[in-house]
Amino acid sequence: MVRDKTIQLTADGKATLEAERRTLRDEHLPDLERRIHDLSEFGDITDNGEFDDLKEEHVTTGARIAELDYVLARAVILEPDAADGVVRLGTRVTLRADDGEEESWLLVSPQEANRSRGSISTDSPVGKAVLGCREGEAATVTTPRGSITYQVVGVA
Repeated sequence: MVRDKTIQLTADGKATLEAERRTLRDEHLPDLERRIHDLSEFGDITDNGEFDDLKEEHVTTGARIAELDYVLARAVILEPDAADGVVRLGTRVTLRADDGEEESWLLVSPQEANRSRGSISTDSPVGKAVLGCREGEAATVTTPRGSITYQVVGVA
């Protein structure tokens, strides 16, 4: 039997995914089902764009719940270890770009990456480039607009 690969998540990342699953399953999906039921009870749905949109959203929501179930069933909480100063999954890294601008990111698995919450995936171009670096080292990221070199100024 093939064993499923574990998915490493931070404790906060796992909690966020669990909350998303709970909201989708307990609030959003029942609301969609109620709205679909109401539309089908009160009229012709053969050429109803709203009905079609709701059905599509229902399928998409169900797929996202299934994806979250899959991830959370295989989740292993990652214990951060930045004591040795090496950038790895679960560490917060502060980078200085060529232009002097500094940014700080928590490196996480692709399943929990969320730029608006200050985390990037280890599979992202920047994440891949800085993995394994130490404070003081530099990494170059190639983008469609050219290359950017990041200096690692902190690892926590």
